[in-house]
Amino acid sequence: MTGPSSPASLSRPMTDSFGRNISYLRVSVTDRCDLRCFYCMSEDMTFLPKADLLSLEELDRLCTAFIAKGVKKLRLTGGEPLVRRNVMSLVRSLSRHLDSGALNELTLTTNGSQLARFAGELRDCGIRRINVSLDTLNPAKFKAITRWGDLDKVLAGIEAARSAGLAVKINAVALKNLNEVEIPDLMRWAHGKGMALTLIEVMPMGDIGEGRIDQYVPLSLLRARLAQQFTLTDLADDTGGPARYVSVAETGGKLGFITPMTHNFCEACNRVRITCTGTLHTCLGHEDASDLRKPLRASADNDLLSAAIDRAIGLKPKGHDFIIDRRHNRPSVSRHMSVTGG
Repeated sequence: MTGPSSPASLSRPMTDSFGRNISYLRVSVTDRCDLRCFYCMSEDMTFLPKADLLSLEELDRLCTAFIAKGVKKLRLTGGEPLVRRNVMSLVRSLSRHLDSGALNELTLTTNGSQLARFAGELRDCGIRRINVSLDTLNPAKFKAITRWGDLDKVLAGIEAARSAGLAVKINAVALKNLNEVEIPDLMRWAHGKGMALTLIEVMPMGDIGEGRIDQYVPLSLLRARLAQQFTLTDLADDTGGPARYVSVAETGGKLGFITPMTHNFCEACNRVRITCTGTLHTCLGHEDASDLRKPLRASADNDLLSAAIDRAIGLKPKGHDFIIDRRHNRPSVSRHMSVTGG
């Protein structure tokens, strides 16, 4: 999957108007998922027509253009990325940028349902770390959260990934009156297997048929509860991402907090997102959108594409404005996370 390139047009670095260098790209390869987590999407989701999606070759060309412009970390997301047909051909093609040294890391975020099938091949393609979204170890609660998921299948996928030599980080969304009391056990389980755990506040994205206020629990509250049982020490880890990390003395593991609601983490944001339709979002919490599909398809070279990328980066906002309260019990952003790339 090699694509045309115009070195002169792609050599301009991506620095926004606030001086932040863009080096991290998240790409949604599909809006489809084999789960229906209630905080992410409605049960009767209408997915995009296949004709609207970029082909795998187009996704490769788009990623390659961003890598030429300075992206060093590339994360594939969804929906669930591993349900897209032939997605491993894209992963294998993108791995050439690891071999050349142009890309430092190729990774993905997954719900774990397909990992038993693909873990070995992911490792063969140069992927070394993955994030797995898992909110509970209780089978009944897992079924309630995902609507029709199989916890045993996900746990088997995690073990397959670990056996293949992949480092796994668990991402868990904190859900009021559902999994918040389980966080200590989830942390002990993850740390006991050498996996980091990151907690995430629920975000107001997309109409899911119910209010976010009934799901939302601030992580500041959960951290205070954890501090009553565990010794938490702030770490200086700076991955350029939104998580703030602590070490947990009793488990020997690392715990992250992503707090879009209670703490705006935008000052050092180094990332942008591309949807499976070729729309560029420079901020998760804004309705900004730049169409890259049109310039991608309009020319065999990448001059138009590069110019469109430069314009979009120049408009990247300083930060997001997520709100959840009784007066704003509606999505701050209309698009679903499954479309944006979670």
